[in-house]
Amino acid sequence: MFKLISILSLCMSTICLLATDLNQSPKELDPNRTAKIQVALLLDTSGSMDGLIEQAKSQLWKMVNELATSKKNGKAPAIELALYEYGKSSLPQEKGYLQQLVPLTNDLDLVSEKLFSLTTNGGDEYCGWVIQDATENLEWSESNEDLKIIIIAGNEEFTQGNIDYKKSCKGAITNGIVVNTIYCGDCEEGIRYLWKDGADRADGKYMCINQNDQVAHIETPYDSEIGQLNDELNKTYVAFGTKGKEKQARQLSQDMNAKSYGASNNAERAISKSKKSTYNNATWDAVDAMAENDDFIEEVEEEELPDEMKGMDMEERKEYIEKKATERAAIQAKIQEAAKKRSAFIAEKRKEAAGEEKNTLDAVMLKTVRDQAKKQNFQFEKSK
Repeated sequence: MFKLISILSLCMSTICLLATDLNQSPKELDPNRTAKIQVALLLDTSGSMDGLIEQAKSQLWKMVNELATSKKNGKAPAIELALYEYGKSSLPQEKGYLQQLVPLTNDLDLVSEKLFSLTTNGGDEYCGWVIQDATENLEWSESNEDLKIIIIAGNEEFTQGNIDYKKSCKGAITNGIVVNTIYCGDCEEGIRYLWKDGADRADGKYMCINQNDQVAHIETPYDSEIGQLNDELNKTYVAFGTKGKEKQARQLSQDMNAKSYGASNNAERAISKSKKSTYNNATWDAVDAMAENDDFIEEVEEEELPDEMKGMDMEERKEYIEKKATERAAIQAKIQEAAKKRSAFIAEKRKEAAGEEKNTLDAVMLKTVRDQAKKQNFQFEKSK
């Protein structure tokens, strides 16, 4: 029934709305339900795409922060990202020269780690195949209330491979997944290569960029302060479990990756980390785990606790975690306050540089995702 309603909605939106009202499950109608924004990034890693990968690395946290300004039914959405690479000759041809690097997840440090590990080499780009794989093998929400987007970026013909892109795009939109296409090169060439046709067939938007342009990062007087607060924020994490230390090390490593693109990008990551809706590490951090489950500290085995907590009685454990939680909340509030001043500064600089914005990945992608989210009744803070 869900798939039937999704198909009918493309041409009979009024009838579909009535059918949805009659047939939605209680979960669909629950005003307290947290909506989702799910975005799968499909990046061409063939030999000519180094610039695209560089742009993606430098703009990950900016995209997360953009999505984090949205709300639905007055609540911040859960944000899940997935990452694919395709078009690399070192990947098996019989599997479409593609690889799912990260499934849809809210583990943004994992997404960052895999993104920064990407390398390029020559190959064929099977767009239809990778779209089909993402549609069929990611755990997409079944709710009409959620935003589900595929963003595929690359160059060469959209028709390569033995899986028809027309079939793949139809399969995506039939399941409520919008496909946006980004051609790296001349816009008219991308149209001739049928990248626009792919987007049109899945209710998406066709975009074109110069993948070799350098992304402009606007440095602000607040970046250094936010970076220092981020260092203090890291001290409030309490790693537990067999993989706790490993995941805490990943967190610090992704801080360094963000910092490698400058203080502005480092600030963007810190701002993401200051928001509970976008950055949650309950699987390895005792503070986040206790925030989700009041009984966590009583249920966790002592051997899974960090050394500094071993030997504590139950009250001491609770007090220790509560103290860290209080410290974290205070630091996050300071980051968000500085972030507001930073945003105002950037807005002024952009006004001064009106008309000079480059046609880069972030410039085209963020506006498109925002516009499509609004159509799904997500409300955003004012554009900065």
